[in-house]
Amino acid sequence: MYKRILVALDGSELSESVLPYARFFASTLKIPVELLHVIDPVTLISTTVEQRRYHDAIMGARERNNDYLKKVAVSFSDALTVDCTVEVGKPEEVIVDRAADDTGTLIAIATHGRSGIKRWLLGSVANKILQAAANHLLIVRSSGEIQKTETVSLKRVVVPLDGSRLAEMVIPHAVELARKMDLEIVLARVFALPIPVYASGEYTPNLDEIWEQIKKESQDYLEEKVRQLQGQGLVKVSTVSVEGIAADKIIDVARERAENFVAMCTHGRSGIGRWVLGSVTDRVVCYSGGPVLVIRAPIAKMKKE
Repeated sequence: MYKRILVALDGSELSESVLPYARFFASTLKIPVELLHVIDPVTLISTTVEQRRYHDAIMGARERNNDYLKKVAVSFSDALTVDCTVEVGKPEEVIVDRAADDTGTLIAIATHGRSGIKRWLLGSVANKILQAAANHLLIVRSSGEIQKTETVSLKRVVVPLDGSRLAEMVIPHAVELARKMDLEIVLARVFALPIPVYASGEYTPNLDEIWEQIKKESQDYLEEKVRQLQGQGLVKVSTVSVEGIAADKIIDVARERAENFVAMCTHGRSGIGRWVLGSVTDRVVCYSGGPVLVIRAPIAKMKKE
């Protein structure tokens, strides 16, 4: 499980939307936190040309942002420890590299911050990190509704499954989080007709029968997963089986209660009857409005699948 949380901030209030969730993870898992601000030299130069020397500008930015991070650190009263780091470079590269030093690091970031001359656009950065990082990510889509001093209490982790082994790689992580954070696990599966069904010759398929079979297979699959989890001693496990477009329905399930968060893999198995979990994850991250825990599938596992 996670050994620390790396929280990336660009200094904007919108980027701070991730803080309540980072606090919750830090306090319930009892792990240290590192607050990271990256000074983008490109945007800094655009504001310092013919004003003062670049070196002085960097030093001043380091001091200001270090003070800013120290003020944020005070809000993590239940964290094991809180460190503050200010680096210079391309934000996405610095964040990915810093987290890569330890596979047990959870990256926490908002999907977009406040853009402007002195701010890096956190939405673009988060998207690049989502594509490049090998670490797990806790991503929150900023809406401006959550204040930086607000606390949250997460009670359920929604685990979308498409029937593939790769999608199921999320389950052990969800189980461990459920034990340590006292969460209910909600297993969700979205079903639809796998391929267009056409009448051929004298044969007309019974769509109602096919549809009922698909629904039954979906529910049977989820019930089997519930039995497996209950066999591991978990009590708070439920299922949701719904018809529709995968990403849209996952978002609907997650939005049912404010205390939910989604945990899903960045890749699933494509093919007949399977949605491509990578693209679904991207859509859920972009539009869910709540926290999404993104689990990176190891390359070796993906090749086998």
